[in-house]
Amino acid sequence: MKKHVGFTLVELMVVVSIVGILSAVGIPSYIDYLVRSRIPDATSNLAAKRVQMEQFYQDNRTYAGANAICPDTAVSQYFDFACTGASATAYTLTATGKGSMAGFVYTIDQSNAKATTAVPSGWTTNATCWVTAKGGTC
Repeated sequence: MKKHVGFTLVELMVVVSIVGILSAVGIPSYIDYLVRSRIPDATSNLAAKRVQMEQFYQDNRTYAGANAICPDTAVSQYFDFACTGASATAYTLTATGKGSMAGFVYTIDQSNAKATTAVPSGWTTNATCWVTAKGGTC
């Protein structure tokens, strides 16, 4: 009698179904992980730009004219930064997501008030902190 070597169709279908189930769980989790790993790019650059704004204020006793600190799009691959409303006593720094981070908008002002003003669907905004996870946690 001849011995057959190989896999049966049932065995092959079981393996395919297991791979499909693992992919259905793993791929969305990995994409969420990538998004969460890119958020510190915005928050750290906003914190650094806030320090630059405060240094400008120490040198000039005004925030007016400090807009040149912010509009650098080369700093981040995932966020654009802008200074808005720079007056003698106030400013707002904004990080707006681009590419795979589109939909995220983080802000900070002269009083160190942090806010997440916009997020993609499935995420929750927060007016008092920078959101770093889907549930609106900071």
